[in-house]
Amino acid sequence: MKKAELVFLPLPETGHLVSMVELARRLVDQDDRFSITFINTAAPFGSTTIADIESLGNSVADTGISFINLPEVTIDKPASQDHTGALFIENQKPHLLHAITQHVNSKSNSNSVQLAGFIVDFFWVSMIDVANQLDVPTYMYFTSGAATLGVLLHFPTLHNEIMTELKDYKGELLIPSFFNPVPPSVLPKVFLDKTTEAYACFLYYSQRMKETAGIIVNTFTELECHAMNSFHDGQTPQVYPIGPLLNLKGHSGSNEAKEEKIMKWLDDQPPSSVIFLCFGSRGSFSEAQVKEIALGLEQSGHRFLWSLRRPPSAGNGPGTTSDFTYLEEVLPDGFLGRTEGRGLICGWVPQTAILAHQAVGGFLSHCGWNSILESLWYGVPIVVWPLYGEQKLNAFELVREFGLGFDMGLTMRTDEGAVVTAKEVERGVRLVMDCHDSKEVRRVKEMREKSRMAVMDTGSSFDSLRQLIKDIMDRF
Repeated sequence: MKKAELVFLPLPETGHLVSMVELARRLVDQDDRFSITFINTAAPFGSTTIADIESLGNSVADTGISFINLPEVTIDKPASQDHTGALFIENQKPHLLHAITQHVNSKSNSNSVQLAGFIVDFFWVSMIDVANQLDVPTYMYFTSGAATLGVLLHFPTLHNEIMTELKDYKGELLIPSFFNPVPPSVLPKVFLDKTTEAYACFLYYSQRMKETAGIIVNTFTELECHAMNSFHDGQTPQVYPIGPLLNLKGHSGSNEAKEEKIMKWLDDQPPSSVIFLCFGSRGSFSEAQVKEIALGLEQSGHRFLWSLRRPPSAGNGPGTTSDFTYLEEVLPDGFLGRTEGRGLICGWVPQTAILAHQAVGGFLSHCGWNSILESLWYGVPIVVWPLYGEQKLNAFELVREFGLGFDMGLTMRTDEGAVVTAKEVERGVRLVMDCHDSKEVRRVKEMREKSRMAVMDTGSSFDSLRQLIKDIMDRF
């Protein structure tokens, strides 16, 4: 029996890569005809290094999933970061073609393997060109939600119909994947200014998505029913909702001692008494903002577990945060003493293990899509603090479309540089921690059950995964 070789092209970002590995695991678990190879790239726009990816690769050893590295590419001419990323991807195409040809040929000689297709991240969608040269289909894997996918699919229409810059547009936008009108202010910044290279790149990627054989999205129908229905327009490729794709086991590695300390502290706290603050692998704040958060937590009177990260520094990699050596440097005088016993501040945290703990009653989050799915999986209500990328859009969807989150007034805010005050932080904490019988909390508990049912045998996401496998193998 010939093995069907799938080539995965992930964006080298933790939030993208981890769920893409989970997709690979799920495909291999469901059908042993698959062999999967991840292509590692030292991309200038990612924060995950080849070493990080290889470490992740070690965790899937002996599963039919392998990792190979492309050579580093030097961009000769000076360019902006956005243009550098686009040049990097174009310059990788011949290397990708060569690597896949050599790799598949070597496997086919010994294991009867044949290339079946590409599964690419949104940012690698132009690798359709390489897949076409090899006469195989390309599927796109979208790491965020279906409603955000709908925004990207609708982006060329917005570009053609709205003549002004979206940052100057006074009305609200009617986007098919959203039930409610969408304020331009909640869109990612890249959409707001037509003059930037980033805008041009996103427009190009959005146009090319419709050339794919299908789009795989990390969501489930019960959560995003309206968005999923919007794709039945006769123009969009088949969309496969197969989430939530979550790495629930985690991987503490060298952080095992930190994880043990955190979990022991949580074990000593009453049920649903702790608010958990975590802002993702890139989430960090100025010293002034850290002090306001600290004072807001103190004034709320609630127990808290806070993942506090140092902002990126020169030479530390793009967007890479790190742990503080001395917390006293950034916290208000005497704060640690005054909150001793009811608060724990740390750097790296095992997010899924924390959300799974019975002591956690609320989550103050940046609204990365993975964090939203993890929080819903464990039935932990979210108060939203979006920071960058599509996070405002996620927050808008969570609060306005679903009624599953609490808004402390930051989603629609346009003065992004302004410090959020201690009073606002205190209000946000109280919103989620003092409302355990609210309609939002009840909906979160209901969605917890729906998310788990979706991936069970005969669940909506399980059925969608089986359809994806059938469609891939029918083309094979």
